[in-house]
Amino acid sequence: MGVQILVAEGDSGVLGYIVGRAVRDQGEILNLGVPLNARRRGVGTSLVRQLLTSFAAAGVREVFLEVRESNFAAQGLYRTFGFQDVGRRRRYYRRPVEDAVILRAAIPAVEPSA
Repeated sequence: MGVQILVAEGDSGVLGYIVGRAVRDQGEILNLGVPLNARRRGVGTSLVRQLLTSFAAAGVREVFLEVRESNFAAQGLYRTFGFQDVGRRRRYYRRPVEDAVILRAAIPAVEPSA
């Protein structure tokens, strides 16, 4: 499957994007960005849902990501999709230096359409 980039657009331009990659049955969310003026409108939720759906269709069964320890909004979003803490990367982020929380979610198999 490789790298996948999804972009959400509206009348005012780009509302957000998500970048993920998958190899065999494992996926990773590399980046999710939604500008401040587009947050709390379902853009991030929609992008994550679309990427996870695409991963599932490609046979991905688990997805990982790293998120800043202090980014409670993003952690809350990911937890709504079943992501759970599985580890920590010390001093992973720079500017400012901060730990990353590693999250993982299982993806149910997609039933083939008849």
